[in-house]
Amino acid sequence: MNPYTLGVYDEVMRTTAALFNPGDVVELRGIQGRKIVSGYFDDHQALAKAADALNGDDYNCYTTLNSVDSSLLARSPNMVAEQPKATTTDRDIVRRGWLLVDFDPARPSEISATLGEKEAAYERAQEVRAYLRAEGWPEPVIADSGNEFHFLYPLDLPNDQESRELVKGVLKALAFKFDDDRVKIDTGVYNAARIVRLYGTTTRKGDHTNERPHRRSVIKIVHTKEAA
Repeated sequence: MNPYTLGVYDEVMRTTAALFNPGDVVELRGIQGRKIVSGYFDDHQALAKAADALNGDDYNCYTTLNSVDSSLLARSPNMVAEQPKATTTDRDIVRRGWLLVDFDPARPSEISATLGEKEAAYERAQEVRAYLRAEGWPEPVIADSGNEFHFLYPLDLPNDQESRELVKGVLKALAFKFDDDRVKIDTGVYNAARIVRLYGTTTRKGDHTNERPHRRSVIKIVHTKEAA
């Protein structure tokens, strides 16, 4: 199966199946300039339909990665609302389920990556994957975010200060070992309520050009989620 050929709804459903358990509460956030919409979903089919509609309206779509307190469903249950009064914060996360390693090719801010820049990011990501595999880490979920690559490593950690410092330290250690002037590991994605691209939707940064186009995000490889 080629995930790049799937429709938005089908790829978002594939994403939710890979990252979440059935019935998990997930925030969907859409951003278009200064316009923000947000909703909380335990119905992942409804989430996929909402994401498909937002994507068609040129929103950038994001989701929470870690388990959200189910009481937040009452904010906007299984639908999105404009200009939300609150979105997910670190204290709203129940547990950490994923470690995000984001390989970001060097380029000016707020523009899409070139194909060459993306390829450099993927090569670096594979170097890190081989290094961590040799250290006994499990295989990650591999996602193409449109401009860079995300490796998602399974965790099962409480949402507390110790876990925060552990994740922060791992990212800093990887960046120290592997960063150069072409590709950097984002060390700022350690917070529990971090939102990530909702894979299956389009990533829009800057204007769409032949050299720096807007691209679909997808999950390239799914591995069974087993705690590290």
